[in-house]
Amino acid sequence: MTDDEKFLWKDISVEDAYRFTRENAKDIIALGFDLEKTFIFSDFDYVGHMYRNIVQIARCITGSTSRAVFGFSDSDNVGKFSFPAIQAAPSFSSSFPHIFRQNKLPCLIPCAIDQDPYFRVTRDVAPRLGLLKPALIHSKFFPALQGQNTKMSASSTTSAIYLTDTAKEIKTKINKYAFSGGGATIEEHRANGANLDVDVPFQWLRFFLLDDVKLEHIRQEYGSGRMLTGEIKKELISILQHL
Repeated sequence: MTDDEKFLWKDISVEDAYRFTRENAKDIIALGFDLEKTFIFSDFDYVGHMYRNIVQIARCITGSTSRAVFGFSDSDNVGKFSFPAIQAAPSFSSSFPHIFRQNKLPCLIPCAIDQDPYFRVTRDVAPRLGLLKPALIHSKFFPALQGQNTKMSASSTTSAIYLTDTAKEIKTKINKYAFSGGGATIEEHRANGANLDVDVPFQWLRFFLLDDVKLEHIRQEYGSGRMLTGEIKKELISILQHL
């Protein structure tokens, strides 16, 4: 859990970053991970165990590489420049000697596309250290409630639906904050239909609605303008409240 990244990139305290991490860990556990086969760690707590790998990785990443790949500038704090090495270290089994007896076990990393630059650098560095390159699975990016160009954040409670949200809170968030690709007026919507590529309720239904036939029906009805924004939001609210 990258509580150090939260602290370096956001204007929050160390205590808040650590608290957000603990809450995120609860969310992960709630999804049904087997506790006997899962190791969840905070960078703040565990980074010392990975430090040998971190400094070896850091020596392979130049400042110019950090600038070119991550867009860092002179105004960024020095912690951001060093973070790619910290992010890379868990890719290698030698960072977890208490779990793995072998130092060269392959690693598979499921991640969102925005994390790809870190692990491209990791894959470049690995052979220079005599380590195996990690493999990646890119997941589809799950948009924040405010739309495609925004990101869910633990420090912004209106950007996401939390497992701890009540049914009323879920309804309020979806109705008030979920970005709509529908028309500005009913007449405009009926005439032109919804832009499904930017409509958050539809994008979320692609993840949460398990009935593909129903999803396709909604795509056609809402995309053509026959279904209104309020109706698709109602469908999403019902599913999330049930979850």
